[in-house]
Amino acid sequence: MAGRGGRTRGLLPWLAWEAVSQYYRLDRKPPVTAGLIAANTLIYLRPDFLDSILPSIDQVWFNPHLILKYKDLKRFFLSPFYHIGEPHLFYNMLSLLWKGIQLETSMPSIEFASMVAELLAMSQGITLLLSKSLLLLFDYEKPYYSEYAVGFSGVLFAMKVVLNSQSENYSNVYGIIIPSRYAAWAELILIQMLVPGVSFLGHLGGILAGILYLHLKRTFSGPDPLAVFIRGLSRGLTGIVSWPMRVVKDLFQWRRHRISGRGRVGRGSENRRGMPDQSLGVWRCPDCTYENHVLLSICEMCGTSRSGVGLDSRPSLSHLSRDHPPLDELRRRRIERFGSQ
Repeated sequence: MAGRGGRTRGLLPWLAWEAVSQYYRLDRKPPVTAGLIAANTLIYLRPDFLDSILPSIDQVWFNPHLILKYKDLKRFFLSPFYHIGEPHLFYNMLSLLWKGIQLETSMPSIEFASMVAELLAMSQGITLLLSKSLLLLFDYEKPYYSEYAVGFSGVLFAMKVVLNSQSENYSNVYGIIIPSRYAAWAELILIQMLVPGVSFLGHLGGILAGILYLHLKRTFSGPDPLAVFIRGLSRGLTGIVSWPMRVVKDLFQWRRHRISGRGRVGRGSENRRGMPDQSLGVWRCPDCTYENHVLLSICEMCGTSRSGVGLDSRPSLSHLSRDHPPLDELRRRRIERFGSQ
C-alpha cells in the first residue's frame, strides 16, 4: 500500500490522463464509473482528510476465516476497494475504466450502480462459500480459507462476463484469440499461470457471480429492486439537498408578491363576466388597467381609487373620456406618488 502521502511511480498520472482523455471523447459521461475510480484511488492515496477515517489495509483484508469467525462485514465489503501497490491499482482501474464506460453507457447509471453493487456482494459471497466448502469437503484450509486478498479484480471478472455475454466477437487474451464469451475463463487460467500469488478463488468467484447475475436477470424480468431503492434514495437525497434552495426561492417569491409589490398593466386573469378575478388577489384600475393587489384601495400606477375616484376626489378619467391618460402622465403620477413617501 502507498501509505500516507501516496508515493507514486508515475502510473497514477498516466491513469488520470487516460481517464480524462477517454471521458473527453464521450458524449455521455458515466458518473458511476468515475466515482468508483476516484474512490479506489483516494483510498489508496489516503490523503490527510481521509487518513483518520479510513481503516488500514490490515483491518480490511478479505480473509474467510476472520470474516466467518468474527462476522466481520467490514472485510467483506471494503476489501475490494483496497490495493497493495500502485501497479495493482493502476491495472485494475484501467480495466474498470474500459469495462465501466461500455456498460454504463449502455444502461441508466442507476442500473449500472445497482449491478456493480450486486456483483460485488455476489462475488465476495461466492468466494467465501467456495473457501468454506473446500475446508469442509476436503479439509483444504490453505491457501484459500486462510488467505488474505484485496482488490477490485473479482468485480472486474464479473463485469467482464456481463459485458461479453451477448458478444459474437473475439478477444485477444495475452496473445490468444478466443471467443469473447469465454475470455474471462481464459484470463482466469492465464493470470494464475503468469502471475503467482493472485487470488484464484476471488477471480473464480467473480466469474460465477457474473453468470449468476445474468441468470437472475433472465429469470426475473421485472425491475431490479436494488435499482429501485437506489433511485428512490437518490431522489430523496436530491430533495434534502434542494430543500434550502426551495425555501429561499419561496421566500423570494413571497417578497415579490407582498401588498406593496408590483401589479401588471393590460389583460390579466378574468372571470366569466370579463372582469379581473379578485379571487386571484388583483383588481384592475378602471383608468389605466393596471392590476393592483386586492388589499390596495388606490391604484399604484395612477392613484385612482378602486371605486373610480382619484386621489383628488375628482371623477375618474374613465367617467370623462374613453381614452386612457398618456403613458407620460401615468409615469408622472406614479413618480409624484411614490416620491412623496
